[in-house]
Amino acid sequence: MNSDPKRDFFDGIAAKWDGWAKLDVLSSALSRGLEQFNVGPDETVIDLGCGTGNLTQALLMRLSGPGRVIAVDFSPRMLDEARCKVRDPRVEWIDAAAESLPLGDALADRIICFSAWPHFSSPQDVALEMRRALKPGGLFHVWHTASRETINAIHAGAGEAIHQDLLAPAAELARLFEECGFEVLTAEEDDEHYLVTARKPGVKG
Repeated sequence: MNSDPKRDFFDGIAAKWDGWAKLDVLSSALSRGLEQFNVGPDETVIDLGCGTGNLTQALLMRLSGPGRVIAVDFSPRMLDEARCKVRDPRVEWIDAAAESLPLGDALADRIICFSAWPHFSSPQDVALEMRRALKPGGLFHVWHTASRETINAIHAGAGEAIHQDLLAPAAELARLFEECGFEVLTAEEDDEHYLVTARKPGVKG
């Protein structure tokens, strides 16, 4: 595998990641968000940029036996941490770039990108790949539980590998999604959260 400064950065902080978060607070916030998204028990959900698996854990608590999570990250060390923490046969762990998923077309009911979107260097390519992976009528959420200003300040001070990984205004991301063929349902941000939700055209089977 060729060296990638950004992947190396996330590999280097993987073992520390959960120690920097108040996991009980995060778990509650994720649970509330998934309730608002109305995630169904039998859905197939892609956790895009899954990191150490905190969203994956929250999803599994909502999913039934047939439900499953496809957890994707480009950092092998992040995936190692997630696999150690989340041992559930309903999860498929995938080491891949978001722009090129080793998955078939139209297989996911929903894709959630939680606290990862600014790190994608080709957002248009990622959006088009997510549109490919979603079923007709499927939903795509880009979600943060902090303000855009807070996120961008953290990244700006986090080192050369990610200091330019800035989150665009929600309205700007919504326009990108529309250009990529999505119907935008929500584009909102405030002092406590950021959310853009888009739908792939078509009717669920």
